[in-house]
Amino acid sequence: MPSHADLDRQIEQLMECKPLSEADVKTLCDHARAILVEEWNVQPVKCPVTVCGDIHGQFYDLIELFRIGGNAPDTNYLFMGDYVDRGYYSVETVTLLVALKVRYRDRITILRGNHESRQITQVYGFYDECLRKYGNANVWKYFTDLFDYLPLTALIESQIFCLHGGLSPSLDTLDNIRALDRIQEVCLKET
Repeated sequence: MPSHADLDRQIEQLMECKPLSEADVKTLCDHARAILVEEWNVQPVKCPVTVCGDIHGQFYDLIELFRIGGNAPDTNYLFMGDYVDRGYYSVETVTLLVALKVRYRDRITILRGNHESRQITQVYGFYDECLRKYGNANVWKYFTDLFDYLPLTALIESQIFCLHGGLSPSLDTLDNIRALDRIQEVCLKET
């Protein structure tokens, strides 16, 4: 696990919209995976919590969310997915959220949206952005491999059920969701 000082330095760099090196992204994703594998398909979240919807690479909107809502760890956050694609700063956006997750694992919950997918990111911009910013697809692979580990849903105080989009009609109980093997690419279609 990187030291708190290293993570704080990386977060500070990312808050200035400056991407990390490819090696730092790989290390960060490896540490995030070790955290996420311990989380649940229905991840419990405590109140108070600020719930945030799609970011889609809009880095400066994410910074504005933190300005208004407060920085982690002072504010507990639940992000509902769709961190990448469409915006110009998907790399910086998702890297910052993952760095915050590694640094403040109990104060940042990041769920999987339909854009946390290899198929979707090859069409809607994240793949191309990684190629443009790093000269290869390695960073795209590190993140898309990590996306397989993101929790699918969250349950705030055992009362408020949160997820990015709709559910299959066959998943009609929380136990059905808990029983899923999420550590894989989920077949999704763009909505």
